[in-house]
Amino acid sequence: MSVLSTLENFFNQTAFPHLTIGNVIMFAVAISLLYVAIVKHSEPLLLIPIAFGIILANIPPEASGILNEGGFLYYIKKGLDLGIYPPLIFLGIGALTDFSFMLSYPITIFLGAAAQMGIFFTLFVAKMIGFSLKQAASIAIIGGADGPTAIYITNTLSPELIAPIAISAYSYIALIPILQPVVSKMLTSREERKIRMKPPRKVSRFERLSFPLIITIATALLIPKSLPLVGSLMLGNLLREAGVVKRLVEAASRYILDTVTILLMLSVGASARADVFLQPQSLKIFFLGATAFIVSMSSGILFAKLMNLLLKDKINPLIGAAGVSAVPDSARVAQKLAQEEDPSNHILMHAMGPNVAGVIGSATVAGVFLMFLS
Repeated sequence: MSVLSTLENFFNQTAFPHLTIGNVIMFAVAISLLYVAIVKHSEPLLLIPIAFGIILANIPPEASGILNEGGFLYYIKKGLDLGIYPPLIFLGIGALTDFSFMLSYPITIFLGAAAQMGIFFTLFVAKMIGFSLKQAASIAIIGGADGPTAIYITNTLSPELIAPIAISAYSYIALIPILQPVVSKMLTSREERKIRMKPPRKVSRFERLSFPLIITIATALLIPKSLPLVGSLMLGNLLREAGVVKRLVEAASRYILDTVTILLMLSVGASARADVFLQPQSLKIFFLGATAFIVSMSSGILFAKLMNLLLKDKINPLIGAAGVSAVPDSARVAQKLAQEEDPSNHILMHAMGPNVAGVIGSATVAGVFLMFLS
């Protein structure tokens, strides 16, 4: 065999003969996400494995076989395809999250509910511009700012849209520090942003232990389709509040959550093959995702302003934007905006109320969609 034929044979075994312009574009998308994550420090825990998954998925499978049956990503993606990863993420979130802020000021639950309006508005718009009802429901969940829920419902209703929806959801979660201040300042006055709220009351241990049990039973009876997410969330919180299983709390909130986050984000990125992702509908999904986010935050703020017309003890409208379920990022942004106007004003604990309510709310809405559409 001549040297030339040997080199030709080697070249044919590489990925270069199968590489398309679409693959190159997806490499550029991945590098952009890596830049945002590493240089801008924006959601690196999510965006870095997503970007790396995009790179792996866009090495032509004819050469790598990484996505083919028996390949490395084939088995990792099974956790996504079978709906295993999102409930495990919720388990970890429950173990990390203190629900007492919401319980101490339960009126903030209404702000978390109001922030779900972005979901229903986007459902209507998506259906109007040509998506099927199942696809529209999957896209609309982006408005809840809840990546695992968006992935969970999309994998059931519209698996063909998993890549653009998941990447859109997590991209906008990463942009919360940019989007939320703009929306909040547009809809509130300086005087409203300076409103001080009374300190939250102390929540008893009985209340903290009862809440996850009551929510789980109520969810199981009323909206059973949301039970995998809500039930996992409440189990994690019950472990936290029990106070007698510190090892399980640490396992759920650190080892399980961190491990599953890597696997889920890698699976999401691996779903973004060029032939699937680079479609006109992907641009529509990104537009609808932005719309859903903005409407959700706006609804929470406007509902807080409406409540202030009826309440003696005023609510700082900034916490309404935290009704999206990006825990705890949106609550932290609300706190930062309040302290820009008054450095001694602390609303973080109050903002965690609608923030936690938003997590439960978006999972509940997803369950309703699954009940009627799956």
